[in-house]
Amino acid sequence: MMRNKYSQMLKDLKSFNVELSDKQLEQFDKYYELLIKWNEVMNLTAITDFDDVCKLHFVDSISAVQYFDFSDKEYSLIDIGTGAGFPGIPLKIVFPNLHITLFDSLNKRLKFLDEVIDTLGLNESGSIVTLHGRAEDYSSSKSKDSLRESFDLVVSRAVANMSTLCEYCLPYVKVGGNFIAYKSEKASDELQKAKGAIHLLGGKLISSDEFLLPNTDINRTICIVNKIEPTSKKYPRKAGVPSKEPL
Repeated sequence: MMRNKYSQMLKDLKSFNVELSDKQLEQFDKYYELLIKWNEVMNLTAITDFDDVCKLHFVDSISAVQYFDFSDKEYSLIDIGTGAGFPGIPLKIVFPNLHITLFDSLNKRLKFLDEVIDTLGLNESGSIVTLHGRAEDYSSSKSKDSLRESFDLVVSRAVANMSTLCEYCLPYVKVGGNFIAYKSEKASDELQKAKGAIHLLGGKLISSDEFLLPNTDINRTICIVNKIEPTSKKYPRKAGVPSKEPL
């Protein structure tokens, strides 16, 4: 019955060579139920239709597997501006090997995510934690709780332009690690403008792949930036500056 309900999503994921166990399907089902329940009392997502959530949140979050092998090892990963848990929670469901930090500036969203983690039993298979703050807070070289250059992978599906997003995210990436940006449309112009920022922050763009979400005409782009040298201590700048004055 569950497989019938999720038949389209299973078909979509198969196009990425991803197959889900019954347990994983149940986890996605519980996630959907909690998302709808909590969305009635707080603004988590404007997308609530079952098919749309499956396609535009779940499948979209997993789409980066076309360009990066998350199953390769026990990567440490931070999801910057995770919101309702995208892409971090779907990635954790599909790849239990990941050690994930879900980072967001709104505490009540993290309370929702804590319930999701607990209800789905995501901690049984390895670490997943939530963290409250602004992106600039924990990556500053001056922060006593700094997580600067602590992660193999940083992912973000945030709506900021690529220059701003790189200043938020690249300071968290270890040298040799990668920043994976989910862009909601064709991003070639944005990437062109971000070249200087990527270089300044110690990164190198290694791929930018445009594709259509399966069985739709919806454009997506996955950009992968490799961290080739430490980020200068000048970055990130003070809270609010990266968005107002992109590098």
